[in-house]
Amino acid sequence: MSARPYVPRLAEARLEQLFAGLPALSIVGPRATGKTTIARRLSRSIVALDDPVEARAFEADADAALAALPEPILLDEWQAVPGVLGAVKRAVDRGSGAGRFLLTGSVRAKFTGTTWPGTGRVLDVHMYGLTVREIAGQLPGEPFLSRLAHADIDAFTMPADPPDLLGYIELALRGGFPDAALDLSSDTRRAWLSGYLDQLLTRDPETLQEDRDPHRLRLYFEALALNTAGLAQSKTLYDAAHIDHKTATAYERLFTNLLVLDILPAWSTNRLSRMTRTGKRYLVDTSLVAAALDLDERAVLRDGDLLGRMIDTFVLAQIRPEVALTSLRSRLYHLRSRDARHEIDLIAELSGGDVVAIEIKSSAAPQRGDARHLEWLRDQLGERFLAGAVLHTGPRPFGLAERIFALPICTLWG
Repeated sequence: MSARPYVPRLAEARLEQLFAGLPALSIVGPRATGKTTIARRLSRSIVALDDPVEARAFEADADAALAALPEPILLDEWQAVPGVLGAVKRAVDRGSGAGRFLLTGSVRAKFTGTTWPGTGRVLDVHMYGLTVREIAGQLPGEPFLSRLAHADIDAFTMPADPPDLLGYIELALRGGFPDAALDLSSDTRRAWLSGYLDQLLTRDPETLQEDRDPHRLRLYFEALALNTAGLAQSKTLYDAAHIDHKTATAYERLFTNLLVLDILPAWSTNRLSRMTRTGKRYLVDTSLVAAALDLDERAVLRDGDLLGRMIDTFVLAQIRPEVALTSLRSRLYHLRSRDARHEIDLIAELSGGDVVAIEIKSSAAPQRGDARHLEWLRDQLGERFLAGAVLHTGPRPFGLAERIFALPICTLWG
């Protein structure tokens, strides 16, 4: 079997930029998102520390082993020999320029000890699964949120073959794990994702030295999957898993530490009062929702609530890496008033406090009423509100109101 062609990643330019000025980077993210693949391209020496033969020298004398290798050095699966972090720290403290060490492997090891010796010496770079933009080879160009901030509908173009609703569902089920998304048939992909989830729910908690009941852990993960992109009460989730609040809190922290659960914080400003402070829970990849709930296209189409949650989670999975891995300086939030009169799926606060906002619909024909919350926010914020968009599954972009547009979801990568 021939090797898969390399798919350029959003993280590549960011890593090269940071590595040109910093001595050590740690690439963190969910398992199997391509961290090692991209790090190999930036390294002269590659050490697989999960290989007992290669690990032996580092277990004996990590400082000497590092000094013997030409830099940049990739320390893959560094958590297999945790003492290597001390050697990296000492090498960085001695100082000899930028671009020296790359670490890949499990962020889990940060949570198994009382201290993290990389603090102040090793910068984390967060990496996520593949976006459709990466798969389509559309990396050059402005990030979506930056284009939206221009408030110019001409900044958005359609791909040559835009998906319909079923096409978006297929993209969501495919997800962003490179091994599954690029190489496998639908049936084989489902088996791969099932195995990934099994490891996530059994072996990974053991690595974190967590004493967890795998059955209840799975039930809680399924509850999170059913409620992805939602503001479900914590009690709803832990009742579904037959656990108490304390256990649910520990499970949620575990999945956050494993980087498969993201909490989107609530947005607030002094100009708006009575906003909820509750974060929205998202699984970071829609294929994990599919694996947890055993979904196919028909199952998603039959359930309108689940369809909306899948599309919402899919959109955030496209935008989140752009925010983390480009020069775009922004933070992502959601908004909901305490009386539930106003709710906006995604708010990006840009540098300087300006705002763009997004509503996400599984409809192919949004109307002006779908933008009513965006219009309300625009009127509240005035010039701070740069632009808003209703992302939809239809075939064309068009204006809805002043500085508010209806944009097909595929303009994220078009």
